[in-house]
Amino acid sequence: MADLFPETIETDRLRLEATGPETVDVFELYEICSSDPGIEEVTAYVTWDPHPTPKETADHVERSADRFESNEAASYVIRPLEGEDGAEEIAGGAGCDVDWDRRTMTLGVWLRKRFWGRGYSGERAAAFMHVAFERLDLEVVAVLALVDNDRSKRAIRKYTEAHGGGREGTLRNWQVIDGEPVDCVRYSVSRSEWRENPTDVTVCLEA
Repeated sequence: MADLFPETIETDRLRLEATGPETVDVFELYEICSSDPGIEEVTAYVTWDPHPTPKETADHVERSADRFESNEAASYVIRPLEGEDGAEEIAGGAGCDVDWDRRTMTLGVWLRKRFWGRGYSGERAAAFMHVAFERLDLEVVAVLALVDNDRSKRAIRKYTEAHGGGREGTLRNWQVIDGEPVDCVRYSVSRSEWRENPTDVTVCLEA
């Protein structure tokens, strides 16, 4: 089966590499996902907890590769490019799920705490919009944030509004965190909005 998602996405400051055994050292990723400084804050508003064992990290890498190959979703590790503080390190992870019937891509991201505040989330989002609208012929890119995650909501609002989109509304009991249903806020950008407000980020795709 041909891969619909690119193996590598490069922007002005970042390189995103598809998560898989060939691109990710499981033990390096385990150290980050288990005990990196600030990991509890990083995982407070995401659907995964700090990894208790390397096996959980290895399983995540394998699942990510399987979903990539089936064209269901794409997961990437984020590495800053040369010239950035922490160049070539794993700065975090980014991904997208695609609902092909609804022609909608939904984005997700997490960053290690030391990489917060650099605008990497918005740069990564701009790259995924390029993939969604120029490569995959989708119509909407959507992003969700937990209703009480003010930091993420500010970042998402900034980059969705920059591309002509914005907040749609609140989805009640939309996700389950630690066994409890929680409300989410959904933001989105349509293809027509994006084309009227194109990104100024350079995006290069490989394979």
